[in-house]
Amino acid sequence: MFVELMPLLKERTLFITVARIDEKLKVNVIPTKAKEGEDEALTTPLSYTGSPEELAAELGKHLSSYVDSHIALSSTLAEAKAEMDAAAKLARQRVKATQQATKTDPATKNEQTTAPAPAAAETTPSLFGAQAQTAEPVGQAVGEEGGKATS
Repeated sequence: MFVELMPLLKERTLFITVARIDEKLKVNVIPTKAKEGEDEALTTPLSYTGSPEELAAELGKHLSSYVDSHIALSSTLAEAKAEMDAAAKLARQRVKATQQATKTDPATKNEQTTAPAPAAAETTPSLFGAQAQTAEPVGQAVGEEGGKATS
């Protein structure tokens, strides 16, 4: 039993409780947090109930499987945390580089804000040009109607 627990005991402390329930025994293996802020999944306990003979024959296999799963989960969580930290660091660096680029080149920023304003003024039609354009089609339409009425 203790041989199977050794890999887990390298990382954290374990509480082991044994209780008698009628003619059976209940064994609990409860891992403690190795450090503050650690994922709660790494402190999931293992409970196994059986006769003393069953526990003697099978508890070692179950503990070995539990320890393997626990170590795999721990390394998976560590890898995911490392990847997220790296991605966050890269994102912060990109934002910082973008902010520094806009601070160091204010002339480009001024050109970008002033360039669209003249283009907008050029495309805006004058008030008189709009009237002349709409007056011609209306006049033609009235003249055509009048021509048909007199014929």
